[in-house]
Amino acid sequence: QSSAKSLRVTIGEAFERLHRLLRERQKAMLEELEADTARTLSDIEHKIQRYSHQLRKVQEGTQILQERLAEADKHVFLAGVASLSERLKGKIHETNLTYEDFPTSKYMGPLQFTIWKSLFQDIHPVPAALTLDPGTAHHRLILSDDCTIVAYGNLHPQPLQDSPKRFDVEVSVLGAQAFGAGVHYWEVVVSEKTQWVLGLAHEAVSRKGSIQILPSRGFYCIVMHDGNQYSACTEPWTRLNVKGKLEKVGVFLDYDKGLLIFYNADDMSWLYTFRERFPGKLCSYFSPGQSHANGKNVQPLRINTVRI
Repeated sequence: QSSAKSLRVTIGEAFERLHRLLRERQKAMLEELEADTARTLSDIEHKIQRYSHQLRKVQEGTQILQERLAEADKHVFLAGVASLSERLKGKIHETNLTYEDFPTSKYMGPLQFTIWKSLFQDIHPVPAALTLDPGTAHHRLILSDDCTIVAYGNLHPQPLQDSPKRFDVEVSVLGAQAFGAGVHYWEVVVSEKTQWVLGLAHEAVSRKGSIQILPSRGFYCIVMHDGNQYSACTEPWTRLNVKGKLEKVGVFLDYDKGLLIFYNADDMSWLYTFRERFPGKLCSYFSPGQSHANGKNVQPLRINTVRI
């Protein structure tokens, strides 16, 4: 009951924040609409004044023409028309009073999507743009130039200098960012793969020799194995109830509360939660697994960067 009460408060606070942000966006948009309305009405009033002034000029010219029509001499009449034309030249301008003067499109279209994009700037956490640390990568792994994609290379090991930081047996790589506090979230695309391991590792984990991916060894991970099976790397492994095939995994870390939660990032359904007292800084952990000559598991792991 105590946990449920605390969770109700957390849920209430989260929704209240969203409601507050939506109310603020609504107020700002309505104020902007009022300003656009006032500006447009002012512009239309100015155009009407110009139109009225020009109309008076035309009326004056019409009256002069009517007076000239009374003249018997056609040459005098035509001369008057020419003179009037010169007088009006440069004083009559095209004035359009159109519906497009009001920025209707600004407040129509995909309004909900527009609001969501503006809310994205205030929502925390959102998928972080993590990068991989090349200095930790196993020599069989190939990283993209921007260090957001990792794949297993079947051909030849890369001529990389060994160091205490580099994994030499496990085909693994760590993220470049270390977390020692706060709330963080990131997503990894895992589609079409038949094997992978994802999660967190202590900054000081051993990188040499065969490694047990277990919490007692400093690893907090979930794994895909045997083509379509998912487990949390506990002691023993905990089978995960996953419907279908995961395309994208979300990883949520609340360091201060000792929570590490995995999600199906497509619908944010829960996969597994580690509850730990983390004894030091943590790094994101990635293992794409070995690919095979038959073409299985050749796809890379990719950090999903959300761009708005």
